[in-house]
Amino acid sequence: MGSKRWMLRNGLGDLIDREVKNSDRFVDLFAGSGAVSTHVARKYNIPVAAYDLQTFSIALSRAVLGRESEVEGESLWADWYRRAENLQKSLRPPSTAVLNKMTINLHREWSANQGWTVTRAYGGYYFSAPQAVWLDALMQGLPTHEPARSVALAALISAASQCAAAPGHTAQPFQPTRSAKPYLVGAWRQDLVGRCKKELSAISKQYARRTGHAEVADANDIATLLTDRDLAFIDPPYSGVHYSRFYHVLETLARGACGAVSGTGRYPPSAERPRSKYSLKSGSSSALEDLLKAISSRRAKAILTFPQRKCSNGLSGKVVIELASAYFTTEQHWVASKFSTLGGNNDHRDARRSTRELILVLSPR
Repeated sequence: MGSKRWMLRNGLGDLIDREVKNSDRFVDLFAGSGAVSTHVARKYNIPVAAYDLQTFSIALSRAVLGRESEVEGESLWADWYRRAENLQKSLRPPSTAVLNKMTINLHREWSANQGWTVTRAYGGYYFSAPQAVWLDALMQGLPTHEPARSVALAALISAASQCAAAPGHTAQPFQPTRSAKPYLVGAWRQDLVGRCKKELSAISKQYARRTGHAEVADANDIATLLTDRDLAFIDPPYSGVHYSRFYHVLETLARGACGAVSGTGRYPPSAERPRSKYSLKSGSSSALEDLLKAISSRRAKAILTFPQRKCSNGLSGKVVIELASAYFTTEQHWVASKFSTLGGNNDHRDARRSTRELILVLSPR
């Protein structure tokens, strides 16, 4: 998360500015963190539609796209915090004052015996037991009316993302080993409630100039519904591993529930984890070609971004150019960017690396 914010300041924003003026709607087909959708919605007098397979992505986008005015953040927080605090007081999690292997295991054992969703699934792993209890209490105490509920949920997801004890994403939590324990302790001692309040204050001030729409949906299905006055934004997956493996904790918060978790990453059942053809080497190329063909048939214009290098799902900047050129007149741009390595690996790879990113402006023939 974050690479598109980088690119918006480094060429992508200028291209969107140029193209959006001739469009009636901006359609983000792979919304991700919502950075591009919310940027366009806040800056331009045009409705924005955001789509993604993952619920947490839509929750982040909807918080801004769904309204045309600020939300009174202070009173919203006061009411929300009061409800959550009353819920939180019903449990007595172990302390984080002393954290060693024994006390970390105590957090895990205590959390596993609780009935609350986040605490049971992730307490003692991605979050300390007290953090997990607060996440559950805040989730249960969410406002019931809109747009307050959407704004609060986005703040909760953002705070959890910042506090999770994991290397960049939530594929696997830090373990209490000699090398990883300092990172685990640092994450567990973050002020999650304070982060949530700060995120709520920021998001409550952001709103769309024209009310838009955010929905869980498959990009290839939505592409068949575009019009010749739409500007589509295409930022497809580049990983050969389904993105739901990296964002399942945030997905649980967005959905409010998950089944029994398992494995080192505390993954929910596979049926609860969205799968994308774009994350299969055997299907990524045909999925992208089908998408481009559908957009072309609808005579819509598009902006597409993709890393230059060959990615683990088999696609590369070169392959993307070849596929797009079969259906569109292409205008190519290359910009510096930061891509996520999805948490690094055992060779101590950095979680973010510099790269060149392809930006294609696609015009129907």
